[in-house]
Amino acid sequence: MFESSKINLRKLTSEDVEIYHNWRNDIEVMKFTSPIIDTYSYHETEVFVKNVLLSSPNSKAYIIETIERKAIGIISLINIDFKNQNAEIIIDIGDKESWGKGYGTEAITMLVNYAFNEMNLHKLYLKVFSFNKAAIRLYQKIGFENEGVSKEMLYREGEWHDVFHMGLCGSDWLKKE
Repeated sequence: MFESSKINLRKLTSEDVEIYHNWRNDIEVMKFTSPIIDTYSYHETEVFVKNVLLSSPNSKAYIIETIERKAIGIISLINIDFKNQNAEIIIDIGDKESWGKGYGTEAITMLVNYAFNEMNLHKLYLKVFSFNKAAIRLYQKIGFENEGVSKEMLYREGEWHDVFHMGLCGSDWLKKE
């Protein structure tokens, strides 16, 4: 478990399927992070958690909790490439009452620090939808830089949107510390 003054990150377990299922089926939550808006059965979510998030040696998933131990989101390193020392980082704050309170910034900072200082990764990368301005500001504040754009890659609410690709190298992160 990772702890700060605001949050804890603890490993995702099979007991978290229900809360994750609720977030995964909340269209308002998923419209900011998932390219496909759909609803999922409990069984589909359970299979996804067990086969993708828990069983893959190329992913590490953590539940974001407040200090009071209320689960508010999930953050993961996925597609971990140990040979080339890189991974994709994803985050969902599923509890909408927790949006805009700095929990995402804290969680990403903790996981980035772990990835570079403990896992010895060289680079982290992510994708973010062009309309998700709050997330873009957060990633830039952490130190992620724009590396490219997939033009009009996402159709959401009657409009085409770009998907931005952002990255952060460990050497740049360690200079900031």
